[in-house]
Amino acid sequence: MVDALILILFLISGAASGWLGVDLLPERLLVQVTNLEGLRWVLGGFGALFGLVAGLLFQQLRQKLMRQVRTMPTDLLISRAVGLILGLLVANLLLAPILLLPLPWEVGFVKPLAAVLSNVFFGVSGYNLAEVHGRTLLRLFIPSSNEALLVADGVLQPASPKILDTSVIIDGRVQWLVESGLLEGQVIVAQCVIDELQQLADSGNAEKRGKGRRGLKLLTEMRQQYGRRLVVNNTRYEGAGVDDKLLKLAADTNGLLLTTDYNLAQVAQVQNLRPLNLSELVVRLRPEVQPGDLLQLKIIREGKEAEQGVGYLEDGTMVVVEGARSSIGERREVTVTGALQTPAGRMVFARASDPR
Repeated sequence: MVDALILILFLISGAASGWLGVDLLPERLLVQVTNLEGLRWVLGGFGALFGLVAGLLFQQLRQKLMRQVRTMPTDLLISRAVGLILGLLVANLLLAPILLLPLPWEVGFVKPLAAVLSNVFFGVSGYNLAEVHGRTLLRLFIPSSNEALLVADGVLQPASPKILDTSVIIDGRVQWLVESGLLEGQVIVAQCVIDELQQLADSGNAEKRGKGRRGLKLLTEMRQQYGRRLVVNNTRYEGAGVDDKLLKLAADTNGLLLTTDYNLAQVAQVQNLRPLNLSELVVRLRPEVQPGDLLQLKIIREGKEAEQGVGYLEDGTMVVVEGARSSIGERREVTVTGALQTPAGRMVFARASDPR
């Protein structure tokens, strides 16, 4: 919507400039024109064309600037803004005497030209000086900002915001990830997610009601524990559902979308967003076992096949042990023979070692 409005404004401005610019032409040229109305239409058309091209360039510049602003540290953004403002202030102070000079009409274009060139030159100079020396001033006034300076120098990457899906809040493991320090930066909860949790908490279904209340309780605990680090985004996005609105929020904030929904994570990847599926993360963090490894395993129950026993690793991975049915309730040494990755998780196969 904003991009379309920008193009329309540039198009109208260009057309109006061409249409009204006829009146600014020298009289000796206007005398030679036989069809003044046709000239207005021609110049208006060219102005609209140039306005459209300028609008497209401005859109690209705006999108690039917004991407930089979203990933730029706050201190560096402020220092650059201050440098730009000071540069423009110096430019206009130096321009004041020039603008007051009584110049002939023939060289009247010098004033607007000087204004544009001086503002561009001093504005860019102030911006660049603030980028280089603003860090030195920041180091003097805020000695504890070494991390921000490393981010500004490109040594460290800025922590992107983490956007929580409804499923990951109900899951509950995100709180442990934040406590352990694995998730840095701000944690964003969209208003549509809170509304969905409230609907679940008010549901007549006992299971849904329990999930909704558990999610709201977790958000309350995180708010009390982390304060301003937990941010509620009140932006009302248009979309078919909560997932669609979360994808738009992730695109606008350049954040990391946390979810346990496999389909939502796949859609986010298709849209060039950055999802993090906690279920996949848990699978990747499980300890690897290789054929030939020896494990001390307690046999919990019997397997489906004859002489099979079943045990579990500490992370919950099921281990099917051949020749261990008679050892149910006992701890046996088993030898890993293979592993199988299934949609429900990983399954390890082993063989009971001969008792010594």
